[in-house]
Amino acid sequence: MTTTLDLTATDLRAVNTTLQAAARAQANEDYEIINPRGAHAMACGLDGPLAVTIKGSTGYYCAGMNKEATVTVEGSAGPGVAENMMSGTVTIEGDASQYAGATGHGGLLNIKGNASSRCGISMKGIDIVVHGNIGHMSAFMAQKGNLVVLGDAGDALGDSLYEARLFVRGSVKSLGADCIEKEMRPEHLKILAKLLDEAGADAKPEEFKRYGSARKLYNFNIDHADEY
Repeated sequence: MTTTLDLTATDLRAVNTTLQAAARAQANEDYEIINPRGAHAMACGLDGPLAVTIKGSTGYYCAGMNKEATVTVEGSAGPGVAENMMSGTVTIEGDASQYAGATGHGGLLNIKGNASSRCGISMKGIDIVVHGNIGHMSAFMAQKGNLVVLGDAGDALGDSLYEARLFVRGSVKSLGADCIEKEMRPEHLKILAKLLDEAGADAKPEEFKRYGSARKLYNFNIDHADEY
């Protein structure tokens, strides 16, 4: 049974309170939100097994701090979707705006369309799959996790990144400081195959290139002063 929450009849605070209470109670129930009208901070802070389907597009910070819940947006999402996500799955059927998955620690963010600039900024363990293209400065200071892009990447991909793995099937406009193309080894193909399968992405691991840190910026070195 699915519980329907209508944002024309119930305000956003009450909707989020209902969802958060169900998540804390480990209810493992299904909810749908209708008439979202681009509201901000929808389905945030869910801390338990819950399935939430949003029937339309959302504003800022949808599904922020998600833990264990499965959130699906049947539309596009504004800036900061799944920001600081811990676990669970967030799926965007349309496009995502800036800094999708920022600082995410875990779970899967699955974007069926395109993602704007700074996708995966400072990611700390999250897996992000983008079926379309990503904008400039994506994976800036990315520390851990995997960013998979089936389309193209904009300028300064992976600028100042640490140990996150970046997989891009299309072209990369430019690489950021300390980001280089790396060898695709069997263990990386295995990781990529699993992520593509989880995201329902129609692509083969062998079609991608891997990018990562050259590890020259970890500690200050006078010989690399111009790169800082």
